[in-house]
Amino acid sequence: MEWKKCYLDVILVPLGLIISLLYHIWLWQNVKAQPLSTIIGTNANGRRLWVSSIMKDNDKKNILAVQTFRNTIMGSTLMATTSILLCSGLAAVISSTYSVKKPLNDAVYGGHGEFMVALKYVTLLLFFLFSFICYSISIRFINQVNFLINCPQDHLGILSIEYICELLEKAFILNTVANRLFYSALTLLLWIFGPVLVFLSSVCLVTVLYNLDFVICHDDKGKKIKDVHHENSENGNGHDDFVMSV
Repeated sequence: MEWKKCYLDVILVPLGLIISLLYHIWLWQNVKAQPLSTIIGTNANGRRLWVSSIMKDNDKKNILAVQTFRNTIMGSTLMATTSILLCSGLAAVISSTYSVKKPLNDAVYGGHGEFMVALKYVTLLLFFLFSFICYSISIRFINQVNFLINCPQDHLGILSIEYICELLEKAFILNTVANRLFYSALTLLLWIFGPVLVFLSSVCLVTVLYNLDFVICHDDKGKKIKDVHHENSENGNGHDDFVMSV
């Protein structure tokens, strides 16, 4: 395989994946340092309050908890099913000799060799497969929380709330990882049409995710919540209330 035929694949595709990876590393650091500035941290804090509220008044809200987790499991199951179906389809394409594995035409940039075409489908298969695994483990944790949250609190003690919150956070973190793997796989799906589209779609995906992942709210004085939280962290006040346990 000549370098002049695949140099765009070697440069643009890894560069797009690295941009996405660096963004998520930076996002995770913000979630840990300033959770209220991100949607992930804000939702995690809200879920902890919700679990505490459900368990303190379990007799009246046990049906609400079951229905909420049922809807969450249904969503994760749908995405897991979609991922495994795509894995099956890609596996069938890889093992076949059908002409779909051939390049569409010579106008497509990037490598057209058999190795490069196989690499595209194998990479897609791995992304969808890991996405399915994360969804499956997430469903397992949610099922555990579904049982534990309805247990009598008198027999579990106050520590059970923190334990259930940790299980729920693991479930949603895995769900988030699975979603991001699925989104990245969709950008890699454009690799069939050339590496240029993969790079452009990765940049667009990071831009869209940035606008969805970060939230800027204002308090009564008009100051940004992010800035207020940062000042409280420097002064040592209020930081421990919002740090997530993962």
